[in-house]
Amino acid sequence: MVGAEHTATNGNERPLTVVARGEIPQAARPVYADWESLPTEELLDVRLSDLGLSIENTWLEDCVERLREEFAGAGLRRFRVHFWLSDEWCSPDGIPGIGVPFYLAHPRLMRLERQMMFEVEGGTRAECMRLLRHEAGHALQHAYKLQRRSLWQRAFGRASEPYPDFYRPNPSSKDFVEHLDGWYAQAHPVEDFAETFAVWLAPRSNWKTQYADSRALEKLEYVDALAADLSMKKPQVRSRARPYSLPQLRHTLRRHYERRQDHYSPGFSVEYDRDLLKIFSDSARYRNNETAASFLRRNRRQIREQISLFTGEYQFTVDQVLRDIMGRCRELRLRLTRGERQTKLDFAIMLTVHTVHLLHRRDTWHPL
Repeated sequence: MVGAEHTATNGNERPLTVVARGEIPQAARPVYADWESLPTEELLDVRLSDLGLSIENTWLEDCVERLREEFAGAGLRRFRVHFWLSDEWCSPDGIPGIGVPFYLAHPRLMRLERQMMFEVEGGTRAECMRLLRHEAGHALQHAYKLQRRSLWQRAFGRASEPYPDFYRPNPSSKDFVEHLDGWYAQAHPVEDFAETFAVWLAPRSNWKTQYADSRALEKLEYVDALAADLSMKKPQVRSRARPYSLPQLRHTLRRHYERRQDHYSPGFSVEYDRDLLKIFSDSARYRNNETAASFLRRNRRQIREQISLFTGEYQFTVDQVLRDIMGRCRELRLRLTRGERQTKLDFAIMLTVHTVHLLHRRDTWHPL
């Protein structure tokens, strides 16, 4: 019930503070709750710090161990990266460790993540390992202060270069590896290194052939030589700090998702009107046809997933664009003018163009 506290008891009698609407009162008294079985609305009022989760004894533990084995197999035995649960994927500046999103530590929270954001980033073993390898590149950079090396700067650029408000990837460029979606290596020098390291580290990576005769191959060869150089060296930074760790996060799940949804909401643009009128029509001659809003609502999930896959944009962001377009279609009283298959194709092309444009003009930056 919104605006009230709730009391329950779990089998371990663990105290949890459950409050409403993302705000924690000054003197919140401890209550007991089995949050795993709470309805979504009540679960959202649980604080992240009260979830009581850890990587140990979850499927994440296997992924962490596998990454360590990959490091050992690559000869990087002196560097032992540490891990903790956080609110997102991260390797904070200067910390030789990796924060893993808390929701991956429990199936109930993975379902909540999908419900709130339409996808679970890192929710499969393969995707989790891709993200771990990327973050491991950042952690290695931090551990050995690689950004200070002249050869590193020659290969990737200066880490001190400001993060841009947006980046304009060139999908046909041969200067960068492709690892994570969205041509992420092109975002910034430190991302270029992390992506290059991830491709190099992956078992059975055929990078010498895949990137033959390219600038990206030169970077991979540098990483190969760098790893050999570091194999017998102790890390310069040995901090075991865990910034943004789950016990430190006192806000509720509700507030967490409000922030994330606000971050990925693109905002509506009247630029859509011109293109919508090329696909749909408000003419009376089509009054017996299905409305554009109904058509888009019926195909919403398929369109959202396809555009996200093609552009690398988050499904939540694509869905927000779709939601706004459906609202605009209702306002303009638009209806279909041609067959469903052709309409779906034309709309997918239009939405792809607008989504890519959104990536280029976005005024916020979200590091992985």
